[in-house]
Amino acid sequence: MSNNKSHIGLLSALGAIALVGTLAGKKLIKATVNRVHDKLLGQIISEVYDDNLWELVSSTVRLGPDIVVESSLRAEEGKIIERPMGPPRKFPSLDKLKFDLAQLQTMPTEVDTRIDIRATIGPMAKRPLRIEHFMMIAPMAYGLALSERAKLALAKGAAAANTASHVGAGAYLEGERKAAKYLIYQYNRGDWGKTPEILCSCDAIEIQLGQGAYAGVGHIFDARLMDENLRKDFGKKKGESLITYSRQPEVSNPADLKGLIDRLRILTDGIPIGVKLAAGMELEADLAWVCSSGADFVVVDGAEAATRGSPPILQDDFGVPTVFAIDRAARWMKSNGYKDRVSLIASGGIKTPGDALKVRALGADACQIGAIALVAVSHPQILKAMPFEPPTAAVLYSKSAAKKFNVEEGAKALKNFFESCKLEMAEGIRALGKVSISQVDKNDLTTTDEMYARALDIPLIYEPYNGETVPVKVRKIKL
Repeated sequence: MSNNKSHIGLLSALGAIALVGTLAGKKLIKATVNRVHDKLLGQIISEVYDDNLWELVSSTVRLGPDIVVESSLRAEEGKIIERPMGPPRKFPSLDKLKFDLAQLQTMPTEVDTRIDIRATIGPMAKRPLRIEHFMMIAPMAYGLALSERAKLALAKGAAAANTASHVGAGAYLEGERKAAKYLIYQYNRGDWGKTPEILCSCDAIEIQLGQGAYAGVGHIFDARLMDENLRKDFGKKKGESLITYSRQPEVSNPADLKGLIDRLRILTDGIPIGVKLAAGMELEADLAWVCSSGADFVVVDGAEAATRGSPPILQDDFGVPTVFAIDRAARWMKSNGYKDRVSLIASGGIKTPGDALKVRALGADACQIGAIALVAVSHPQILKAMPFEPPTAAVLYSKSAAKKFNVEEGAKALKNFFESCKLEMAEGIRALGKVSISQVDKNDLTTTDEMYARALDIPLIYEPYNGETVPVKVRKIKL
């Protein structure tokens, strides 16, 4: 008994010492922090700017943190810098658009009404691609950008959501084909893949002419960046670089596009054959060539689009923002009789269910999501990369954190994201008093911005309703 009391006394003493030590430590830490804080703040509020550390904050805010960092990167190596995840600048965007809502003149849709957000790609094709979700995965390349695990997770997650995944411009993965329910193949501007076996295994083919983050500029993936596995996947010899040409090798002039589309359609027995364009000021002329060449769908990639790495100048200073590109494309296709024959797919900076519903209202038949799909598929696995690597390291090829990526967890997170977006879009469609995403159109949009109102031909939010109303006799109530 006495021994127990001794032990209890000893533990109590140790606890008291620890408590005193902790309190003393906290006081010491607080005192040290206070001294450093007071000294630093005193210098900031008293020293002239030439000697003041605050000048770093002032100049960085003026120039912009991204400009300061990227200028330093340019000064470090004297090479083109490549920025992942797209432009940080705020373009004229979908954020300026607002939806109408139904109340009495138009009644909201009942809560238990089933909402249809399905999409059909290439309705006139022999074998149209029918997906259960308006959203699908954008092209993201294995090897040139993403790891094999990330690609498999994207394919599995999209399959679970009954929507399409996308090969992108990288090497073709048999595992991705097995994991995907619907797989779109990007007919790249290089000389890899594109065998009859690969093309016939997919559910649609997208001929890449350009992309919003890279325009139509060619680029080289240095052989020194490829390990033995990647060389094998691309079918390259040691020391042989990957070259993405500025032009599609089989399209030396616009008239050649029809021959390529016809050949691919015959080879694949009628799956949808489409074309991907970066949106520029000659968009309508480009669309005329694409649609008259017999394409089943066209992907219009707005200026907000991202890629694994492209020069900031192409991301920040070139192209037409998605909101105007899709509206222009939809108007041209409608006025020229292609609206119900050629599917219009929106791409570039689409991040939320609201963004997706807005591009639908502007005329898109489906949309692709890229950067935000990576955010979803890597939840919460970015923690495996941070804090010593950027979040993108969790999914990029050759990064150590990518080797820890769990495919099943990624697929589940992406499926949940798609399902959540589907439910939110359904709520938005009910709020409009409609039952299908195909019923959503430009009449459902309004804006607070006069430029948007003029450019998109939609009403300003402060304009009174001038449509017909049903006259109702209201009984006066005596107060």
